[in-house]
Amino acid sequence: MKTIGLLGGMSWESTSGYYQKINQGIRQTLGGLHSAKIAMYSVDFDPIEKLQHKGDWEGTAAILADAAQKIERAGADFLLICTNTMHKVAPQIENAISIPILHIADATAETLVEKGIKNVGLLGTAFTMEQDFYKGRLSEKYGLKVHTPNEADRAIVHNVIYQELCLGQVKEKSKLEYLRIIAALAEQGAEAVILGCTEIGMLIQQSDTSVTLLDTTAIHAEKAVAYAIIE
Repeated sequence: MKTIGLLGGMSWESTSGYYQKINQGIRQTLGGLHSAKIAMYSVDFDPIEKLQHKGDWEGTAAILADAAQKIERAGADFLLICTNTMHKVAPQIENAISIPILHIADATAETLVEKGIKNVGLLGTAFTMEQDFYKGRLSEKYGLKVHTPNEADRAIVHNVIYQELCLGQVKEKSKLEYLRIIAALAEQGAEAVILGCTEIGMLIQQSDTSVTLLDTTAIHAEKAVAYAIIE
């Protein structure tokens, strides 16, 4: 079994979900008392969040590249960046290490392709919804048409992530707003909606809506399990 590298802490609320889902996946796949071999480095999210909102992405890249190098030295065979937004600096992290990165957008897109879905909605931080590092990868590499909410709804989605979910707060009012936004994306033609922030799965589950949801945390963890046990 390969050792899975987890670059977490962004936020730790969702990173704990990665740890649980990966270990559950290994146990379900291998049985017995098997659990995942994991090397994890969990960063302090506060300075990273401040750099994000200042637009200092190179500053965030330096922090995460250093953490990734420590994960590699700890014996990881490949790396997961346990956040959608910080895949914006995945190229810089990739350049700092010699082990491969299992990209969250690729894992998600491969699932969409397997399901035959071409039109997809995207929820996430404003950075993920508005910038090209994520949407562009989905469209250019996989031919997907990506729908995002309108400006006001993007602000709602973003603020709930940072002001509530990253603090472990799950509010019914916010859940109803997200469900409204998901329904609007479906009306725009989205056949499914990507929960493109690793915290959103804390708020919204498939049982809450008839619209097909793709929980990126669950998908990323599942792909990590499969990759870890391939000989």
